[in-house]
Amino acid sequence: TFKAGQGIVWSGDRMDFVASVVSGIATLTQTMEDGRRQMVGLLLPSDFIGRPGRDRASYDVEAASELTLCCFRREPFERMVVSTPRLAHRLLEMTLDELDAAREWMLVLGRKTAREKIASLLAILARRYAALGTAPGGPAAFDLPLTREAMADYLGLTLETVSRQMSALKRDGVIRLEGTRHVTVPDFDLLLNAAGDDGD
Repeated sequence: TFKAGQGIVWSGDRMDFVASVVSGIATLTQTMEDGRRQMVGLLLPSDFIGRPGRDRASYDVEAASELTLCCFRREPFERMVVSTPRLAHRLLEMTLDELDAAREWMLVLGRKTAREKIASLLAILARRYAALGTAPGGPAAFDLPLTREAMADYLGLTLETVSRQMSALKRDGVIRLEGTRHVTVPDFDLLLNAAGDDGD
């Protein structure tokens, strides 16, 4: 178990373990040589940290909220993957899902407006929590796992822009906010429309 803000592994570190996220959320971050950092991914429950066959971490992994991992020593896990085709197939599926998510995120960061970026992130989180059955208020209600600052970092926006767009989405009835973290989406099609996507 890790506390919010605690580092799990740093880019370039030797990875003697792999892990599955049980609860909470972690961030994947890349740091450039001049010290600039970019959040490049989010790990939610059921996501995987580490890769069989790779003994070094490619990214910094940090707990964004209280985080519980189920950890496995890497070498025995790699042997189990070889001897268990179903596990190898599931890891391949997870890798392909991650690739699809990365491609979707390229579109979000490269072509969408600030409002569309915020709405896209909320839609992604709402879908994931609904699929996991962990959304506390139904399929369109969840606790936002990121601070406004972390959202700004992830989306390439300023903190002020994130706050302004969250307020605008609330004012327009696209979302309801309780406190700063609990988000309810009354009409998912409205959120998809705000994200620049269609209702399909």
